[in-house]
Amino acid sequence: MKALFIGGTGTISTAISRQLLEEGHELYLLNRGSRNKVLPSGVREIRCDITGESEAAEKIKGLDFDVVADFIAFTADQVERDYRLFKGKTGQYIFISSASAYQKPLSDYRITEGTPLANPCWAYSRDKIACEDFLFQKYREEGFPVTIVRPSHTYDERNVPLGVHGKNGSWQVVKRIIDGKQVIIHGDGTSLWTMTANSDFARAFIGLMGNIHAKGEAVQITSDETVTWNQVYEAIACVLGKPLRAVHISSEFLAACGPQYDYTGGLIGDKANSVVFDNAKLKRLVPGFTARIRFDQGVRRTLNHILSHPELQREDPEFDAWCDRVIAAREKAIAALKNVSY
Repeated sequence: MKALFIGGTGTISTAISRQLLEEGHELYLLNRGSRNKVLPSGVREIRCDITGESEAAEKIKGLDFDVVADFIAFTADQVERDYRLFKGKTGQYIFISSASAYQKPLSDYRITEGTPLANPCWAYSRDKIACEDFLFQKYREEGFPVTIVRPSHTYDERNVPLGVHGKNGSWQVVKRIIDGKQVIIHGDGTSLWTMTANSDFARAFIGLMGNIHAKGEAVQITSDETVTWNQVYEAIACVLGKPLRAVHISSEFLAACGPQYDYTGGLIGDKANSVVFDNAKLKRLVPGFTARIRFDQGVRRTLNHILSHPELQREDPEFDAWCDRVIAAREKAIAALKNVSY
């Protein structure tokens, strides 16, 4: 199979790229080349910035592909550009959408590809919906061979998947647990969530590549495992060998206190909602697929990798101080209410 990935070195796409190369497929990456060294030898580079459409068109002149997948398209104008670039040049175009596009609030916690798309809380999700609308229109009108993939919370060995973290990623929360500090969990920690290891995601994704039954379809790729947020943080603390000092704070309060972290979108529009994914469609399209990595196993692998790579331990003193202030405000409010006479 001859494939072109736009991007190709992110959390999701790196695992797919590696597995494709291991299986002997012909893989081209169209990107700026800044992170291609994370991949094994054998990848073919088309070095350019995809936002320069005329340059990209010149770079791919004379090339055709079985599959083109864009991992860095987020807005309708970007997929419209891809349509112009790859119409007639690929047997399948795969767009990476997002499970956050499903309606919020959910009318049913069980999510299938037929769950309506609507997210008033997060512009990111609405932009992904607009991308899907354009691509499906081109499929209906012209037969443009699109497949939509909707990931949920996918993680790799470089970052710990969490609900509440700062701009530098998850390390500061891990450090708070190591240091015996209190850690914020949104809500009461009992809402349901799904974490998917990127190596599991990659196997399912490759099963959709070149799959004639996947054209014109939207397919979600997630693990079948469901965990609570309390279980997520407890699993992390267990690997670290430290007690978890959890502080539960409502998502609405966190969004109001931390607009700089966009918790309106990331929590209220996504992680504060209970989700259970029905992957029957994926398993019908990719017979025999099932996610293999349980969350407690995957997060152990991730933490061991981060702990042995200091360059991944990006501290975030601003977020650390913000956590302390939010927790202190909660404790002050509780103390004040306890002293009220009725």
